[in-house]
Amino acid sequence: MTQRELDAATITDPALRRAFEGCRRLNARHGKTYFLATRLLPASRRPAVHALYAFARLADDIVDDLAATSEETGDRAQRLQALSYDLRTAINGGSGRHPVVTAVAHTAHRYRIPHSHFDDFLTSMRSDLTVTDYGTLDALRAYMHGSAAVIGLQMLPVLGHVTPRDEAAPHAAALGEAFQLTNFIRDVGEDLDRDRVYLPADLLAAEGVDRELLRWSRRTGRDDPRITRALRSATALTRSFYARARPGLDMLAPASRPCVRTAFVLYGDILDAVARDGYASVHRRSVVRLSRRAVVAAAGLANIAASRLTTSASPIPAVVEEPSR
Repeated sequence: MTQRELDAATITDPALRRAFEGCRRLNARHGKTYFLATRLLPASRRPAVHALYAFARLADDIVDDLAATSEETGDRAQRLQALSYDLRTAINGGSGRHPVVTAVAHTAHRYRIPHSHFDDFLTSMRSDLTVTDYGTLDALRAYMHGSAAVIGLQMLPVLGHVTPRDEAAPHAAALGEAFQLTNFIRDVGEDLDRDRVYLPADLLAAEGVDRELLRWSRRTGRDDPRITRALRSATALTRSFYARARPGLDMLAPASRPCVRTAFVLYGDILDAVARDGYASVHRRSVVRLSRRAVVAAAGLANIAASRLTTSASPIPAVVEEPSR
């Protein structure tokens, strides 16, 4: 299947093919929800999505190395700087030292992804080395612009769109934020282990929750109704981001809609799983059942089949592609 995807994407250079194959393996191993949804894309677009995911994962692994000590923060900052330099070199026509960088630079060129999106992403990754909490939603969103919103913006030209990019972009950015807020709710306990609290302090404080209460709950395994209420409030906030993102689904190229709708549903299901588990994400990570993922994926495949029947009988809308600015 990998070879078919690379052939469909007209990636012929052997070294470049190996780089993209490595990105696909990384996505399959770590990004289960994303990988499942990506399988619903046309084969020609999958390698680019794998490259974007793999690059984000590469940076995230540097930042979230649990084996690293606080004394090694400088070393991780240097590794991020080296990654940034490597990407800049590859995007400017040089050779990337890391295969993932080689693949993502190729993707950036092919789909005219603005270089500033990668700069903003790496800026947020650097902040994770020193910033451990956010006082307000505005402060958190400033971080999420680089860590999540730009991921949606990077994906937009790969997925294609039938409206002007400026019209589709806010919805793509909101979807990136919705996905990341979902992760923050699901991973409260794991983030605490990294000495981070991503949910806004003022949202937590409104229910009487602070870092020490979260640590106490994590350490003792005991629940607290204040934490439950705070996580319920955070879930309502996150659903508002999904609502902002929803109109953008119909702005995507028809061939990409089943993929993104599947990711949209499955990530929303994570919030349902957290609620079903009693908002106990301080203690454990909630997961969407495999049977549910299979049902949603099957629905995505049915939508693809229906779309092909429709497009065989009527002209395919033109995908609006604009130069990056």
